[in-house]
Amino acid sequence: MGAHELHQTAQAIVADHKGILAADESTGTIKKRFDSIGVESTEENRRFYRQLLFTAPGMEDAIGGVILYDETLRQSADDGTPFAQVLSSKGAIPGIKVDTGAHDLAGFPGEKIAEGLDGLRARLEEYRELGARFAKWRAVITIGDGIPSRACTWANAHALARYAALCQEADIVPIVEPEVVMDADNTIERCHEVTAHTLHRMFHELLVQDVDLRGTLLKPNMVISGKGCPTQASAEQVAEKTIDCFLDHVPAAVPGIVFLSGGQSEVEATENLNAINRIGGPWPLSFSYGRALQQSALKAWAGEASNVEAAQAAFAHRARMNALAAAGEWSAGLEQPVIA
Repeated sequence: MGAHELHQTAQAIVADHKGILAADESTGTIKKRFDSIGVESTEENRRFYRQLLFTAPGMEDAIGGVILYDETLRQSADDGTPFAQVLSSKGAIPGIKVDTGAHDLAGFPGEKIAEGLDGLRARLEEYRELGARFAKWRAVITIGDGIPSRACTWANAHALARYAALCQEADIVPIVEPEVVMDADNTIERCHEVTAHTLHRMFHELLVQDVDLRGTLLKPNMVISGKGCPTQASAEQVAEKTIDCFLDHVPAAVPGIVFLSGGQSEVEATENLNAINRIGGPWPLSFSYGRALQQSALKAWAGEASNVEAAQAAFAHRARMNALAAAGEWSAGLEQPVIA
């Protein structure tokens, strides 16, 4: 494909204020989602639910890319069309999650390292044949007493850069996702400090390993208060701290930033994204949400075929709200209930 095509693919995913649907939940994670609505997590139920999302009317107006799980990339719609083709026909670029999960970092209790580099070159070749045009690798950075350590930050940055280089070799756009998780009781200032260090280290490694930044996308956390922090920052404070951090540490060559929702509620994730875009920066500032795009749709579906239209309407509404937020044009008054 070459560098020019990589640049074009990265730009296309976030063009026109579109974002990414993260439908790459592992089999274990989607079982938890299905358990919450009392639906058995069978391969067919997972296929049917993903089909519901991918064929939702109007989805393509707000979604420029979809991250798939290995199982999902190999599945097809009811009519036999592979999901990658279903998405491509709607103008949504298919992607694939390629890390194999976060595991304990040897010698550093409480810290994680993403695995999956062994054999990745061959897997990427197969994924490209199956229709994937971009990939995603998530690194988990945990805030706690004395952590993250320098070893954790550096090890994850190195892994992200090795993954990104392999992706570009295979003509696949890498999304690099260094997630500083928001589960602790830290202040927004501590999140700013850790996010800044994490981004600085990762972009240094990307440079060392000769990764073409114009053919990548960044999927970061917002700079936000930890869930257990007694003082929760406002959307305006989140926006100010996030843009301040990113202007210092994210090169302007990056063609797009697609934020993860990190456990925020659906509306909270949209409100914060909107506030970030009210300030803006040299990059498109968009979204790559999983639960924050799917929660209402999942509840509306509840495993019943008769609820498909209602679930699709709920998903399309959430996608549309986030596309408006990516343009800085969302307002709370647009959040009326959706009636299919």
